[in-house]
Amino acid sequence: MDILLIKSLFAVVIAFLITFYLIPILHTVALKLGVVDVPDGKIKLHGKITPYLGGVGIFVGFICSLSLVLPFDNNYSLFFIGLTLLVCLGLIDDLIALRPSQKFIGQCIAALAFLKAGLYLKERFFQHTFFAIPLSFFWMLSVINAFNLIDIMDGLATTVAITAGISFMIIAFLYQQGAVLILCSALVGSLLAFLWYNKPVARMYMGDAGALFLGGFMAAMPFLFEWGKYNQFGFLIPLIILAIPLLELMSLVVIRSYKRIPFYQGSPHHFALYLRRKGWSVWQVLCFCAIMGMILMGIGIGFAVNWLTIGQVIILLLFIILGWIATVFF
Repeated sequence: MDILLIKSLFAVVIAFLITFYLIPILHTVALKLGVVDVPDGKIKLHGKITPYLGGVGIFVGFICSLSLVLPFDNNYSLFFIGLTLLVCLGLIDDLIALRPSQKFIGQCIAALAFLKAGLYLKERFFQHTFFAIPLSFFWMLSVINAFNLIDIMDGLATTVAITAGISFMIIAFLYQQGAVLILCSALVGSLLAFLWYNKPVARMYMGDAGALFLGGFMAAMPFLFEWGKYNQFGFLIPLIILAIPLLELMSLVVIRSYKRIPFYQGSPHHFALYLRRKGWSVWQVLCFCAIMGMILMGIGIGFAVNWLTIGQVIILLLFIILGWIATVFF
């Protein structure tokens, strides 16, 4: 077996085991500290008070796995600093409820850490242009907030992140980018363990610590790939893989702006809540997202290895977006 696959498997298994056995401990701690999510009947529709320190378990499993598997000659210090800042920011928000402006400033600092690590657009289309770093900064803040917004239902953010993580895993393996494959494997392993506790009816939520961590990881991860080496339009692949949270973000901005609600203010206009009001069960929503995620995975991988042309991808995405809108809003 390829040594890269063996390391990837170890990363998955170690992260899974650490997170799986850590979550029950964090569950007890969260209940004792009162770090719980209380249903409000509007956006938070779960039936009982639920602890939300799960993001800490995901992060610890991820980091411990990497400390054992990732080669020491890979220098991702600022990448990890950015992720750690987001976890701490989310944890503070879970404990004392930060104002939107305070969260935004923290997100900006983390995004700057990613940029300082060299994680920004370097593809041929953006080389030596003024727009590369601002676009990268905007992308990071968008994805971070997209995952924060999508985390409103049992298993939802976890399911979406797993399909996205597996997509990046497969592409990293096909491109033979070993360190990136191990990073994605550790994340997926932690998420698979957490899903056991986060599936309906959830016993544990990831909280803002987990949602911001996932958003930061998914925002920065694409900049670790050498897209242009394999496909001149490869920088578009993350848009495909992360289409679900990005569609959530865009639809919420449009709907809240139309209804004159500040885009950062909570409202019951999430796609998952629209589906629930149409009579869908939580499991049906999760299955819908998993199937959509796998379809997007197939398109992203097909485009990554040049099985699909840019024109074919655009047509497929248009059909998916139209189908999404018809399913959710009509």
